[in-house]
Amino acid sequence: MKVRLYFAGVLAALVLMGCSKEESVATDTATNPEQDSSMVTSDNPFFAPSDLQFGYPRFDLIKNEHYEPAMVQGMVEQRAEIEAIASNTEAPTFDNTLVAMERSGQLLDRSARVFFGLSSAHTNDDIEAIQVRISPQFAEHQDAILLDKRLFARIQALYSQRDELDLDAESYRLLEETYKDFVRAGALLDDVGQERMREINTKLASLQTAFGQNVLAEVNDRAVTVEDFTLLEGLSEGEIAAAKEAGLARDLEGSWVIPLLNTSGQPALAALDNRGLREKIFRASVSRGSSGGQYDNREIIADIMKLRAERAGLLGYPNHAAFSLDNQTAKTTEAVNARLEGLAPVAVANARVEAAALQAVIDADGGNFELAAWDWAYYTEKLRAQQYAFDESELKPYFELDNVLIKGVFYAAEKLYGITFTLREDLPTYHETVRVWEVRNADGSVLALFIEDMYARPSKRGGAWAMSYVSQSDLMGTRPVSANHLNIPRPPEGEPTLLTWDEVTTLFHEFGHALHAMFADVQYPSSLGTPRDFVEYPSQVNEMWADWPEVLANYAVHYETGEPLPRALLEKVSATALFNEGFRSTEYLAASLLDQAWHQRTVEELPDAEGVLDFEAAALVDAGAAFDAVPPRYRTTYFSHIVGGYSAGYYSYIWSEVLDADTVEWFKENGGLRRENGDHFRATLLSRGGAEDAMQLYRTFRGRDAELAPLLKRRGLMVEVD
Repeated sequence: MKVRLYFAGVLAALVLMGCSKEESVATDTATNPEQDSSMVTSDNPFFAPSDLQFGYPRFDLIKNEHYEPAMVQGMVEQRAEIEAIASNTEAPTFDNTLVAMERSGQLLDRSARVFFGLSSAHTNDDIEAIQVRISPQFAEHQDAILLDKRLFARIQALYSQRDELDLDAESYRLLEETYKDFVRAGALLDDVGQERMREINTKLASLQTAFGQNVLAEVNDRAVTVEDFTLLEGLSEGEIAAAKEAGLARDLEGSWVIPLLNTSGQPALAALDNRGLREKIFRASVSRGSSGGQYDNREIIADIMKLRAERAGLLGYPNHAAFSLDNQTAKTTEAVNARLEGLAPVAVANARVEAAALQAVIDADGGNFELAAWDWAYYTEKLRAQQYAFDESELKPYFELDNVLIKGVFYAAEKLYGITFTLREDLPTYHETVRVWEVRNADGSVLALFIEDMYARPSKRGGAWAMSYVSQSDLMGTRPVSANHLNIPRPPEGEPTLLTWDEVTTLFHEFGHALHAMFADVQYPSSLGTPRDFVEYPSQVNEMWADWPEVLANYAVHYETGEPLPRALLEKVSATALFNEGFRSTEYLAASLLDQAWHQRTVEELPDAEGVLDFEAAALVDAGAAFDAVPPRYRTTYFSHIVGGYSAGYYSYIWSEVLDADTVEWFKENGGLRRENGDHFRATLLSRGGAEDAMQLYRTFRGRDAELAPLLKRRGLMVEVD
């Protein structure tokens, strides 16, 4: 059934790779969905496994009308499979219970992965309507399985005798984790408690869907229209041309449109000379979901938080964060709070020092105003130019997308792991800009298929994420079909795609997720499930190769002349590594602390819709992270991470970065970009998924627990704060 992986996999497609299985969108149709036989048609490509390599989806045949019948029928089939397991009169065994569960739900798995993948990557009105209908059905379907008393009795019987079953390590862990999943889902609750659990999960599924759809709709709706060309001074010719095309796409002849990205900060703020336009863009960004109208998310987020808190209470936890963290490597709210509260004062102190330096630039320029959030990025670039004679836009001509991908990201992987990449133009895709690569091991055997979807579009949610359309499992005989999604602005036809340094590192980061999926070598589908606060670690490690001298020299060449990135410019990049780090750390930590504030409250302590913004403001003050010039990276009403799989888990990036920074030190100590190093990392950690305890995997790889000092050194935060 893939209790853990399947529902985590669906959510990974919907939100982010590595999202929590507890926040998945799954259900019974109360609960036993019944399919209309007229909907099961022979031309539906989901009703049989894809005939393409590795079960690669038939994007050329899939139509909107195929999704719902396939997913509903998939629930029907899986319920029948689970019924056969639960009603089996034979004594429970690992094979007739756990293995049988792992094999169940194959139609549901392949159809839901594609559906939720495209609901994030290339949605439309039909898909959104289906998502509204299907999400509560998924929640009911999941509950019908996880709250099945007969099924749990079989699992509980096996769990009680697990030490006598002579199981291998992966099978033993599967049994333990499956038992925990059922308990955390409410299997030990009485009938009244289980009924309320079902109601909560169904409501949450609908609310989470509505929240996500509102975020996407409003990020498009809030795009800023400019009718006076002179206001665009500071933008490059390519950026102005892209804004012109965005205007034409909206039938706004003679106007320029600046689209918004998911985060509070917006790229145009670093370049636009006109302060009034910068403020307009900033306010459009941070007011998303909280200004009234059809996309307002305040009531939705208030309801989500209260329902989560109530669910945690039903299960015996003081709050949702305690419930969520109990299943992560952090384990406790105290551990997370100590980490965040230890870093936040130093980050904010550094940000205030940076703010003073920016104010000095404003004053020297004759600006008669106090630094505001919409000024930060603009004057940061001015200060960078003054201090380092360096404008970050100088880098972009050296970071052409294909060079970065093929001669950077792929090159590093080839050197480190011996894998190679071949473009597969014969495989269908869901959008004209999407490409597929065949990945082979050093011995020539085919390892995986890799989908890269780089460009932003109105049908695609913001941010960057990874997912798998097919996951590896020896039991199921499947190999990975892994995907990366970014939101790089698409240039006008015929123009090169030139990346910022942040986009370069994001490309390396997301490919780290892809490597984690492609290198998987486990028996059971559920063994791929990884704690949320561990899953970001391998991807963060992969960022180190972006500026590794050998790798950088291979891809950082001028897109027109072919000249390599000048050493002097490279030295400036290195010199500015910690520049603006106070801002970066503060905006991230503020969002993380906000996440914890929402999820460490009881139902009674949480606000109604009208109190959402006041709660947010008070939480930042209480955490010592309230600094108007540096807003949280995400505000509550568009914080998609914590409405999806990263609820009480946005701290995961900094938590994982401790492991990442310590691992980077290991690579440096052992010669860097060497096959021996890559093979060791792959064998001891990347290939194991969640088949072993995450921290034990790290100790096996590193030979010891991680140390904090490398992270503090990296972030320049090794200073005392009074």
